[in-house]
Amino acid sequence: MLSYVRHPFASYLADGYLAHIFSIAGFILALFLVARLLSEKRAPANTFAWLLGIILIPYLGVPLYLLIGNRKLRRIAARKIPLLPSLRGLSAGASPPLAPAVVDTVTGAGGAPPVGGNRMSLLATGEEDYEALERHIRAARSQIHITTFILGRDETGRRLVALLAQRAAEGVKVRLLLDGFGCFIASRSFVDPIRRAGGEVGKFMRVLPFGSRTSANLRIHRKLAIFDHTVAMIGGRNLAYDYMGAEAYRKRWRDLGAVIEGPAAAVLNEVFIADWCFATRQSPASLGAEPPPQAVAACGGSLLQVVPSGPDVPGDPLYEGIVAMIQEAEHSIWIVTPYFIPDDVLLRSLIVKARAGRDVTLVLPAKSNHPVTDFARRYYTRELQRAGGKVLLYPKVMLHAKAMIVDERVALIGSANFDLRSLFVNFEIGVLLHTAADVIALKAWALALMQQCAPARPPREGPPHPLGGLIEDLSRLLAPLL
Repeated sequence: MLSYVRHPFASYLADGYLAHIFSIAGFILALFLVARLLSEKRAPANTFAWLLGIILIPYLGVPLYLLIGNRKLRRIAARKIPLLPSLRGLSAGASPPLAPAVVDTVTGAGGAPPVGGNRMSLLATGEEDYEALERHIRAARSQIHITTFILGRDETGRRLVALLAQRAAEGVKVRLLLDGFGCFIASRSFVDPIRRAGGEVGKFMRVLPFGSRTSANLRIHRKLAIFDHTVAMIGGRNLAYDYMGAEAYRKRWRDLGAVIEGPAAAVLNEVFIADWCFATRQSPASLGAEPPPQAVAACGGSLLQVVPSGPDVPGDPLYEGIVAMIQEAEHSIWIVTPYFIPDDVLLRSLIVKARAGRDVTLVLPAKSNHPVTDFARRYYTRELQRAGGKVLLYPKVMLHAKAMIVDERVALIGSANFDLRSLFVNFEIGVLLHTAADVIALKAWALALMQQCAPARPPREGPPHPLGGLIEDLSRLLAPLL
């Protein structure tokens, strides 16, 4: 029997031909991605980092960009319910905002207009947050809507799953929306008790399998809990023992949350419904009658402005609102954040205010849970200090709180960190406080936090150590991709 033996030269030609085809295809794909990247609305540092990756190491940069590089997906925005449609033109009786330019900036970029008639209280500890969450879950009469980035498979997570299952069995409509990446494991059998009791569990942007509604990069970082459309909880805490729990825990992260009662809670519920319907492919009509914010009775004097941000919002209202807050500052700018990786506009705006003699104070954890971000922040904090800004470090545990306070006129709380991922990539939620009493209460919380901090060391004169400088530069290069 004759056997065919391939000539080595023919094999070389075939392999070389295939390699040539793949090279051309890769080059065309890289050109397409570069054109797409340049057309997107990104921070310059982010664009530069991706360009370097795609051009210099295409075998790594191209697949990484396809996997995690997307920022604004038009198909997502098209498939989602328009955020906050019923709020356009809503006018609730309330005192006018103390920073009208911030209001106009946020509204013009896609945020909701302010709504009055609310009552807000801060939750300074994880024990307070957990107690309020459990109390409102038990008190809910018709609906419980919760979104979280992380659901811990721990004591806190198990207790909340059991409680939500109990309320679902009692006839309350329970909907739990989990991020597909942050809750990759906990979204499976761990939450089956809720499903068996009649509740619903949705997974936002599944990581596997890949599909038209999946992305490893676009994460829902919003933390929301809404009860009967009238009470909402927001902040930075995930549903895990490191963030909250019934008992005190010495190593629990320092964070911040708030309870909001009134029409603003109904606005936050609209954000949840849009996220839920996108993740589960349900129609809004299948969720039952949802009262509009106008139907929710006023219960206080707080003027609040809900600011969703992410790939589903045409503009960047959270980012532009922060820029407007900095520009409007007359006396002080206080920022509390776990990670500080601003873009050039934010950094330069803060430097200008510091040089003009304003009190620019930044509060960070002494050591965060992501060492690379600690290296990446060094350049930015050094530049801010050299301009006259103050950097305070919280030494006890991981500081995970997110807050910004300008004078005693306007403040921001919510889920977003002061970094490029939160401001430009993630689905985030923020609430602007436009009432002096609320801003002063948040400022008192921040002042108590600052009293437990130590000042960061003054920046060294001259260039940094070569090795430290190299690590810092690499961290800054990677920071936009984190």
